[in-house]
Amino acid sequence: MSAGRGAGAHRAAVLLALVPVLIAVPGCAQESEGAVDAAPAETSTPGELERLVSDEVASGLPRLPDDAISPPAGAKRVEDVAAYSDDPARERAVLEDYGYRHGWERFWGSGTGTGPQTGIFVDQFEQPGGALAYAEDLARNDADHYGGLLSEGSPDLPSDCWRLVVDEPRPDQGLAGPAAFAWCTQGPFSVSVSAVAESVDAATEEVGAVVTDQLDRLPPG
Repeated sequence: MSAGRGAGAHRAAVLLALVPVLIAVPGCAQESEGAVDAAPAETSTPGELERLVSDEVASGLPRLPDDAISPPAGAKRVEDVAAYSDDPARERAVLEDYGYRHGWERFWGSGTGTGPQTGIFVDQFEQPGGALAYAEDLARNDADHYGGLLSEGSPDLPSDCWRLVVDEPRPDQGLAGPAAFAWCTQGPFSVSVSAVAESVDAATEEVGAVVTDQLDRLPPG
């Protein structure tokens, strides 16, 4: 597997643009379900993975219901992630080459497309190498898409992480304000976090805190 193969087809970019597309459902946020006491070594279903996904973020933004977004957030299988691509059949083959098993997506924000918003994407692969290749390819593809500054080994992030910073709002690309993105791995899991905030500093702080919390919830690599 080589870098730049189109992994995820700018998944974070697509999903940030979808956040404002809300469906009318009772309630605007979901309550925290509490932290997981002990993470299993791996998960066999998206539902098991859900228990390991952060249920709140450092900024305190309200959590958006998974089914309030179209297409829904929450459980993801290979065909769901492939559908974000312009060529789902090719994308599915690429994901299967990585050893993609399943994932979970979760969002926080107003749901209006304005103001701060945060997203988490946790995916599990057959092997750590697949997670690492996927995260690196996704980071490089999104850096090409946004034209921001991609860095590896940022001091405020754990090892095996890449970070992208976009200094200015890009409304045409779904960014209502300055944004930061991070892609990390831990064992067979990849973790992607995106944050749009009032400033670059606020976005990078949010991403760093959310990444740390999410990795702490996963089994050791």
